[in-house]
Amino acid sequence: MDTVVSGIRPTGNLHLGNYFGAVRNFIKMQQDYNSFFFVADYHSLTTHPNPADLNTSVRQVLAEYLACGIDPEKCTLYIQSDVPETAELYLLLNMLAYVGELERSTSFKDKIRMHPDNVNAGLLTYPVLMAADIIIHRAHKVPVGKDQQQHLEMTRNFVNRFNHLYGVNYFPEPEAFNFSEELIKVPGLDGSGKMGKSAAEGNTIFLVDEPEAIRKKVMRAVTDTGPVEPNQPKSESIANIFTLMKLVSDSDTVEHFESSYNNCTIRYGDMKKQLAEDMIRFIAPIQQQIKKFFADTELLHTIVSHGAEKAKESAAITVNEVRKIIGIKKF
Repeated sequence: MDTVVSGIRPTGNLHLGNYFGAVRNFIKMQQDYNSFFFVADYHSLTTHPNPADLNTSVRQVLAEYLACGIDPEKCTLYIQSDVPETAELYLLLNMLAYVGELERSTSFKDKIRMHPDNVNAGLLTYPVLMAADIIIHRAHKVPVGKDQQQHLEMTRNFVNRFNHLYGVNYFPEPEAFNFSEELIKVPGLDGSGKMGKSAAEGNTIFLVDEPEAIRKKVMRAVTDTGPVEPNQPKSESIANIFTLMKLVSDSDTVEHFESSYNNCTIRYGDMKKQLAEDMIRFIAPIQQQIKKFFADTELLHTIVSHGAEKAKESAAITVNEVRKIIGIKKF
């Protein structure tokens, strides 16, 4: 069975875009692959988060993913810093990474442009740590977004460089995970683009949003002046609202508003009110689970401790074999 590895950043809360995108894909992967999912707390240190905030963020992201359906009985769920072998492999891989290639990383260039006062070595070697995360379990597949594709290509370069330098075929060359079906793109509420944490305020529906916050956000969603003739093509902003409705509303509701749009009797205010209530109803059981997991410190500890044991067992094998390959041996 192929191994899949993916990191979870402890930054911000999950939103509907995450739920219908990354989280659902994780659920599919844990069914069919030897899956390792980890909370990337080491990676977050490049921004120097407040220690208390970091701990809370890790706990929150664990609660949210578990509430959405990540099953620790079907995958290995752990916290990155609980597996010290990752840090050792990161150090060893740094000996194979060249400053020039790291400086050409698009994400590094973006970071130093946005934060010129915090150009730390961790930002420069971020792709190396990401590579260690992946190959510590000798992964075959990695689900990555467009912003991480260059990092995956660098991982492939490090793997090939290691195998060539030491004359082995130890690490498999990881590939981008190819989903068998088209990924769902969840639009934002601003009339264009996708739902995301970095988008404008009010554009995103978070899984922890209270009902009144959801109502306010949805009612501010961008619309147009309405159709002027039957079966008129929808503008992007209206098509986006219908897309959101298809994700959280029942088919009869969608059909009702499709019909009223096509016969030019639609009232966008009524549609947005219905969409908001359907979002609230859809999110409510997930919120209840999030609160339950977040409050149960003992359960979270048990889950990540068990995950760390499984991850360390896999990681220790890799690091011990890498040590032998490169000549680090005990006398």
